[in-house]
Amino acid sequence: MFILEALKIAFFMFWEVLWSLALGFLLSAVVQTVISKRAIVRALGQDSPRSVALASAFGIASSSCSYAAVSVARSLFRKGATLTNAIIFEFASTNLVIELGLILLILLGWQFLAAEFAGGALMIVLLAFAFRLTLRRRLVAEARAQAEKGLVGKMEGHAAMDMSVTEGPFLKRLFSGRAFTAISHYFVMDVYGIWVDLGAGFLIAGAVAAWIPNSFWQGFFLTGHPLLAEVWGPLIGPVISMLSFVCSIGNVPLAAVLWGSGISFGGVISFIFADLLIPPILNIYRKYYGGRVALYLAVVSYLAMALAGFLISLAFQALGWVPARHPFNFAQAAPVWNYTTFLNLAFLAFVAVLGWRFLTTGGMEMLRAMEVPPEERHDKATDPVCGMPVDPATAKQRADYEGRTYYFCSAGCRETFEKDPQRYLAREGQTWPAQPHGHGH
Repeated sequence: MFILEALKIAFFMFWEVLWSLALGFLLSAVVQTVISKRAIVRALGQDSPRSVALASAFGIASSSCSYAAVSVARSLFRKGATLTNAIIFEFASTNLVIELGLILLILLGWQFLAAEFAGGALMIVLLAFAFRLTLRRRLVAEARAQAEKGLVGKMEGHAAMDMSVTEGPFLKRLFSGRAFTAISHYFVMDVYGIWVDLGAGFLIAGAVAAWIPNSFWQGFFLTGHPLLAEVWGPLIGPVISMLSFVCSIGNVPLAAVLWGSGISFGGVISFIFADLLIPPILNIYRKYYGGRVALYLAVVSYLAMALAGFLISLAFQALGWVPARHPFNFAQAAPVWNYTTFLNLAFLAFVAVLGWRFLTTGGMEMLRAMEVPPEERHDKATDPVCGMPVDPATAKQRADYEGRTYYFCSAGCRETFEKDPQRYLAREGQTWPAQPHGHGH
């Protein structure tokens, strides 16, 4: 019975936010389709307020998958972005994105949505300030030397993917067949990147709500000592997030349960911020930048998110914007015929259309190639359409053009290339060299 109760609560919470998740992923896919990753690195090579703002903006416009965000940040750093801007990019990518805002709005209310975005901006300012004061050149040199080793993390192929449509008027681009294909691919890739963490987040939230009594959490969060609770919440929130092992937007369901169980307002905000401090991400930091830099990033990030959560809580209390605490009503979340069910069914139908487009434009081939690390390009070619790494020895899709052979992750990319090769070959710094005829591949 206990397990069934936990599963029921997890499903009710998922059903409550399903349409908002689909809408968030759709909007994120649209943004990624019209903003090219190739334009990002050129703007992030200096430590300046403008570069920090651009790093944040580009992060907002990217995938919310924490693993992909960390991989993209390392890629930007290797291509010339400063370490400060690379890290700020990944924090914006996981804390200031559309799908996070929508699920916060549904599960916790507009106050938490506002606090998350205001606190995220504040945390980025605190990080930039801390890096300027404490990040030494020797540490940056260590990070760059380690990054150049190209050790493999996770979601590397997703990080390399770029199917953006950047030529022509905006509306013409947005409603073109190329954009429809790109949106479907970004949508599926983003969902694929976080479905495990998202599912784990709902299951953990269901288990916590069903199995752990509120009295335990109320004692743990010091609800009987309001002043201490205001300080304790932002300090312990990131620690609980780390122990949950859930990243991306998967920690929001548990945040809703913890809020109903007694954690402070600032504790919820800092808890959500900490998805980039879970042990698997810290291990990737170690691989990407070395042990000392990983420890430095963990400490500075923890302090920034705890302080941001505390300050935002104070500000919202002063404004009277902290909502009254109430446990999430799981009985009301049970599926009934209302606007939530209607929106869920409508978005499920639209997701089916995107899935059909994905499958009929070589999506599965691209999905299989996604985990290939771009750092292995010494023996890989690069798909000139989407940027995915491709093994010439096993690639089924290839095309000859002006005496050279180009390799593709899917038939869809090959067909797109054959329609207008110059469009893709003219992109500055886009591809690694294709293979000349007779090169043995």
